[in-house]
Amino acid sequence: MLTVYAAKWCPHCTKTIEYLKKNKLEFEYIEIENQPETIIQKIIQVNGGDDWVVPTLEFNGKWRPGKLYNEKELASDLKKLGLK
Repeated sequence: MLTVYAAKWCPHCTKTIEYLKKNKLEFEYIEIENQPETIIQKIIQVNGGDDWVVPTLEFNGKWRPGKLYNEKELASDLKKLGLK
C-alpha cells in the first residue's frame, strides 16, 4: 500500500491526498509531526539529508521525496513507483 508522510498544515500534502482520493488510490496517511525519531530520520534521508520534506511517498520500498504539488508530475511519479 502507498504510504503518504504528510502534515495537516501543508497545502501540497492536501492537494496530493485529494488527487489520490479522486483517482481512487488506496493509501495510508502518516502525520509526520507525530512520528518517532527513526521515522523522521528516514524521511530526512530520503529528502537529501538536511530536513524532512512533505509529502514524501513510499510504495513497496520505492520512495518519492517531498515535492511541490504538480498533478502531471505526481501522476508520472506514481506510475514510476508502480501505481496506476
